[in-house]
Amino acid sequence: MYIWRVKARKPSKYPKASAESKGAEAKDFAVPYAGEAMVRTQIYLTRAEHDFLQAESARRSEPMAAVIRSFIDEKMEIPEDAWTNNPMLEATPHDPSFVGHEDGGINHDYYIYGTPKRWMKRNGRWVKSPPLPEDYYSNPKSRRAYDEMVNTET
Repeated sequence: MYIWRVKARKPSKYPKASAESKGAEAKDFAVPYAGEAMVRTQIYLTRAEHDFLQAESARRSEPMAAVIRSFIDEKMEIPEDAWTNNPMLEATPHDPSFVGHEDGGINHDYYIYGTPKRWMKRNGRWVKSPPLPEDYYSNPKSRRAYDEMVNTET
């Protein structure tokens, strides 16, 4: 008969993660920055990037981490004129010589990628196209017949 002895567990020097903790956030070592706790991270830099950061931090008399944070903060800012001076938000210029497809908005995949049309015009109304035949991709005659049926308006 053997007697099994188990040593008493030593208390861990690291506290267990609680439900409040947020994963990688090091609360013991968190440095306050703009009222938020910091998250420690590590990045790889090229020699040129590292030299630039060292020179910039020496010029500003700040640590490299502060310089990196200021660059990130600068990129995160939304310019004041983002909604007023944005060419993507301007109206499309009218071009009287442009002739597009009547169903270009609803069948754009057909015109861009060559997929079968999803909508067809019947009696002046747009209706869903019927399902593809089983041999649509393998039989060229079946494909032509289906495409002709969908593309002709009745």
